[in-house]
Amino acid sequence: MALNREKYQNYVNILKEELIPALGCTEPIAIAYTSAKAREVLGVIPERIVAECSGNIFKNVKGVIIPTTKYLRGVEAAAILGAVGGDASKALEVLSSVNEKHLEQTKLLLEKGICQEKLLDTPAKLHIIIRAYSGNENALVEVIHTHTGIVRIEKNGKVMLDVPHEMQEEKIRTTDRECMSIEDILEFANTVDSSDVKDILNRQIQYNTAISDEGLHKIYGANIGMTLLSAYGDDVKIRAKAAAAAGSDARMSGCELPVVINSGSGNQGMTVSLPVIVYAKELCITTERLYRALCVSNLVAIHQKTKIGRLSAYCGAVSAATGAGAGISYLYGGGVKEISQTITSTLANVSGIVCDGAKPSCAAKIASSVDAALLACYMTMQGRGFKSGEGIVKDSIEGTIDSIGKLAANGMKVTDEEILRIMVNS
Repeated sequence: MALNREKYQNYVNILKEELIPALGCTEPIAIAYTSAKAREVLGVIPERIVAECSGNIFKNVKGVIIPTTKYLRGVEAAAILGAVGGDASKALEVLSSVNEKHLEQTKLLLEKGICQEKLLDTPAKLHIIIRAYSGNENALVEVIHTHTGIVRIEKNGKVMLDVPHEMQEEKIRTTDRECMSIEDILEFANTVDSSDVKDILNRQIQYNTAISDEGLHKIYGANIGMTLLSAYGDDVKIRAKAAAAAGSDARMSGCELPVVINSGSGNQGMTVSLPVIVYAKELCITTERLYRALCVSNLVAIHQKTKIGRLSAYCGAVSAATGAGAGISYLYGGGVKEISQTITSTLANVSGIVCDGAKPSCAAKIASSVDAALLACYMTMQGRGFKSGEGIVKDSIEGTIDSIGKLAANGMKVTDEEILRIMVNS
């Protein structure tokens, strides 16, 4: 059934909103962005900063290197660097103009202890408030639910921006995601005019391939991508896992190349795209067909994350790899039935991998998740798969995706809290 014009444009808009460039892990970048905006409002580099962040922000900032810094980690470093050298107009590429002078100043201010970090008491998973002070002047910038979703700006107590928002739901984005379905995603992929999406997808292919190549040829983190190729050989199934893992190797360890993200995450953006790109090359797929497969993979991941939420204890590599498996199934000629079975078999296998923050081991979780997605794809091609009633698998694909959303958003709340306690106490 053909999509009406409104629904068609909705899917185009979702891709435009979600597939955007980011330099570095998006949680420290969100802090740097908020801080850069606070400095902009204040008018000078602050003498003192208070950075209040939700637990999931702390979790994802603790173990990852902030790009351009070589080795700096943590909330304080991200907030000070954003205030010193960040350009808020560049959104998630806020640190792209940072230079050595900015880094030296950041290190000095870190030593002076000008930034105080606080755990923000909030039901929102993604929530940042930066307060910046200089003399008698002060500024406040608040971000919630999305990494650049500014909802409040104040200067010297005067409210300059106040965007109505819900504390527990993402209501900021303009495009409705609740209407998404696997059947509609496939219809969109089959009928989309490539001119509506090719610029977005070409950038995803270019950026994410570049950082993957970087991770495959230089020492970053634990070099999971490089290890996969050296230990298991140069088979397409290994290359698909290694490509995504290598991008994460580089990104989690401070590589300064940008990526195109998915669902607010660079790791998810690479996981959802690079295995599909590798398979398209192996199968000699046309660029046009690759675009359509990437529409499938990206939108399937976004569909899952709409129900899961931006940040949770549920590892985003799983939902992204599930999208990649769907895209690869599409390359092999799969329709709604085959792609639904690939999604189902992936989720029945690896759902429940926990997110304990952004750090080098994310690359290993990506490799494991892509492996599960490839297994599901090959199972489907051989007429095999997991069925309704087996664990969390439901009668319909939408029912199964709903199950995963409930598992992640509701069932893993306590897990999320315990992970944070473990990380903070360590």
